[in-house]
Amino acid sequence: MGVAYRVLFVTTFAFVVCFAVWMAFGVIGIPIRRELNLNATQFGLLTASPILSGALLRLPLGIWTDRFGGRMVMALLLVVAALPVWLVTYAAALWQFLAIGLCLGAVGASFAVGTPYVARFFPPNRRGFAMGFFGAGTSGAALNMFVAPALVDALGWRAVPRIYAVALLLTAAIFWMLSAPDPGASGKSSPGLKQQLQVLGNPRVWKYCQYYSLAFGGFTGLSVWMPQYFAGEYGLGIASAAALAACFSLPAGVLRAVGGALSDRFGAHALTWWVLWLAWIALFLLSYPQTQLIVQTSRGPSSFHIGLSLWTFTPLLFVLGVALAFGMASTFKYLGDDFSDSLGIVTGIVGLAGGLGGFLLPILWGGLLDLLGIRSSAFMLLYGIVWVSLILIYFTEVRRIDIRGRQRTPES
Repeated sequence: MGVAYRVLFVTTFAFVVCFAVWMAFGVIGIPIRRELNLNATQFGLLTASPILSGALLRLPLGIWTDRFGGRMVMALLLVVAALPVWLVTYAAALWQFLAIGLCLGAVGASFAVGTPYVARFFPPNRRGFAMGFFGAGTSGAALNMFVAPALVDALGWRAVPRIYAVALLLTAAIFWMLSAPDPGASGKSSPGLKQQLQVLGNPRVWKYCQYYSLAFGGFTGLSVWMPQYFAGEYGLGIASAAALAACFSLPAGVLRAVGGALSDRFGAHALTWWVLWLAWIALFLLSYPQTQLIVQTSRGPSSFHIGLSLWTFTPLLFVLGVALAFGMASTFKYLGDDFSDSLGIVTGIVGLAGGLGGFLLPILWGGLLDLLGIRSSAFMLLYGIVWVSLILIYFTEVRRIDIRGRQRTPES
């Protein structure tokens, strides 16, 4: 078991670094936006471009992880991704940032490599914890919120990708020295791609894709969107906006391990059901825009302001981060329970759905902001997506399983 925990720790460390790099445009995108005079939709495209490639590559990397092992695939990914990260320094036009962003986004696919890799070192009753602990590597988004602004202030934004590229290479060396051969890639013959993709015919895969597109897609989208949201809505500087945005991304990363442990204890269904309702409440409050009301009274018109202050908004965002963290963990507990024999391919498929959610959301938020001029429309959209998830889980699970996770009897 000592080897298992060593692999878990070093793979999680590698994922932290990858996720920080993947979210880099959330911070350096603010000065880039000013430099290129981008509108909200263009800024959404800029921040979403790495998320797209990170999503699309999850499926093939999940397949390769089942075939060649997580150790080999993760090490190569860290080394190869360092080049496009370094090249961000030399970009000068939006199309160049988008093209390079698509290449460096490969680091986001590290999740589909590490999840099945660490899970195979643990028994079934501990896989929820292992995958949740590894998933806590998404706290790299919060790390980026602290490191990148400091580097921007001290050295300028172009220094950030250079330092991140060097960090990837150092991480690759550490990972290779401390990791172990994948027990799922021990020379046994692997099924062909066509046979592996037969799992797509299982409707549960698509249901979990929807859950994860909300939980992980919402997390990644908000991680890159919130620094500029704080800057625009509350007039903060880059460092202050990024630090407050970390109030969302840090708990959503760290508490994912807690969500994995809770999933092991109470079951994936019970945890998912309750965190969806928690997210529903938080998003309902976060969606309310800043509103100025004029009421005609007996003494004449009176003006009232209704809206979330900075110190009310931030705790609500923290609650949403906790809900999404637990939702990400419970979704992968579902996968570990239902698809333990094909975890690599299913992880890739569900991770692809989550990554696509994270890609589309910033673009949609930018379009809504350009169209309506209301920043909280981002939360309005997520609120609607939570409704879809609640309806789906109610008809597919709640009517058959009670909210404590126990199977209903026909009489009940």
